[in-house]
Amino acid sequence: MQTLLLPLTPRFIVLTICIVVTAFLVALLVSETALWPYLFAPLVLFGGLVCLGLSDLMQTSHAILRNYPIAAHLRFLLEEIRPEMRQYFFESEKDGKPFSRDKRAVVYQRAKMVLDKRPFGTQEEVYSDGFEWMHHSVAPKPPIKEHFRVTIGGPECSKPYSASVLNISAMSFGALSPNAIRALNAGAKQGHFAHDTGEGGVSPYHREKGGDLIWEIGSGYFGCRNPDGSFNPDEFAHVASGDQIKMVELKISQGAKPGHGGVLPAAKVSEEISRIRGVAMGEDCISPAYHRAFSTPVGMMQFIGEMRRLSGGKPAGFKLCIGHRWEFLAICKAMLQTNIYPDFIVVDGKEGGTGAAPVEFMDHLGMPMREGVNFVHNALVGIGARERIRIGASGKIASAFDMARAMALGADWCNSGRGFMFALGCIQSLSCHTDRCPTGVTTQDPTRSRALVVADKYERVFNYHRATLHVLAELIAAAGLEHPQQIRPIHFSHRITGTDVISFAQLYPCLRSGELLEGTDNPRFRDAWACAQADTFAPRM
Repeated sequence: MQTLLLPLTPRFIVLTICIVVTAFLVALLVSETALWPYLFAPLVLFGGLVCLGLSDLMQTSHAILRNYPIAAHLRFLLEEIRPEMRQYFFESEKDGKPFSRDKRAVVYQRAKMVLDKRPFGTQEEVYSDGFEWMHHSVAPKPPIKEHFRVTIGGPECSKPYSASVLNISAMSFGALSPNAIRALNAGAKQGHFAHDTGEGGVSPYHREKGGDLIWEIGSGYFGCRNPDGSFNPDEFAHVASGDQIKMVELKISQGAKPGHGGVLPAAKVSEEISRIRGVAMGEDCISPAYHRAFSTPVGMMQFIGEMRRLSGGKPAGFKLCIGHRWEFLAICKAMLQTNIYPDFIVVDGKEGGTGAAPVEFMDHLGMPMREGVNFVHNALVGIGARERIRIGASGKIASAFDMARAMALGADWCNSGRGFMFALGCIQSLSCHTDRCPTGVTTQDPTRSRALVVADKYERVFNYHRATLHVLAELIAAAGLEHPQQIRPIHFSHRITGTDVISFAQLYPCLRSGELLEGTDNPRFRDAWACAQADTFAPRM
């Protein structure tokens, strides 16, 4: 029925016009056969366009053609004539957070399993300020063929999880379409990596394909909430006990809008989302900026310990974008005081996030991922807890180099949101919050989401993951190493000026194990550690 109604939508106006004109020409020819010599060319033209449009509707490789038959060919024509025009006509970066066209191209190529090599050397300006590179070895190792994995789960965890070093970052059903969730999870299933649900709850589309899930719980407690919006431990235990859920994650803040809470615009709150999340239709679905289940660092650790218990001993951790340094150090002091430690911490950089947010929050609030990961890594080293807590990194990670760099600064694994969205076919049209996504990735409109064909796109998700880890293995081997966990800051350099270069080891100095407990003079930690208190997030004045 939806397919029959498609020509009635504005997106199909070109196809509709062609059908009407073709029908008119045929009718005219039937009644006036003498007009054949004059109407032959128009009939061939419009009839051919109708055939092209119907072919666009039926093909499965290009979602944008399924949503904009005939008209979308202009995009590909401009791409063939002048590739740079894509940026200005279809992927405007003026009003959003830019993402390198080179990286997008690499994701598309790897997802489609086409050649991702290029000639004529680097396109980066190697002598410009801020340029970074990884050191190679004169004695490289053979690349490891097996995909790298990391075991997550501390001493209190009875069901540790062996995770891939690249997983799908938190993106909720509601923010993403049903078909996008299906394709991501099917790709995760085939590639044996994890799919973070985002805070929107575990939907039927997450469960349908059977891929490993990391269940994220936000301040709205969607999927485990009481009617008044408070946390429901019994419902949490019921959902978390499912075999498909491998880890449970408490969202404190996210990179796109730290301190703001989550927002699903009313236009995207369908009857189904309303039922899954337990919220009203016709209203923005808002996650508060703060949690009601706890209000202190000690309370937060107790809540994470309860999440681990209620889930049956699965790894329990939290995600945040670093803000006030003393607040994270207060969490560290709460770990020491309660002897409750999370199994993992995901550090979300302020430059990350696929959701919509005020420009001021996107551009000027929160700590960037690299500084955040290194700060958290050193804080855990400083309290002697690094060996029992794994760190995930999230924030504009799309390539193997991005992964290696984050791991050198302290990450054990990486999450990617945008990379996997590009693998699904996202063209970064910046219309995610309007429910008018041209490729069916971020919409609840069934006439738009039908454009994303799960059977085609899940293969691309799998391909992107596999190809990226293959290149990571080659990078690690080129450096003379065998596993990403062997990467250190000394393996990377950063250009300060045209003539001055320092290593990451100089740029990000490390703490000694237990240094915070002994007393440190490191200016990044000394004053913030003195301000931190386990029983409150407020600083000691």
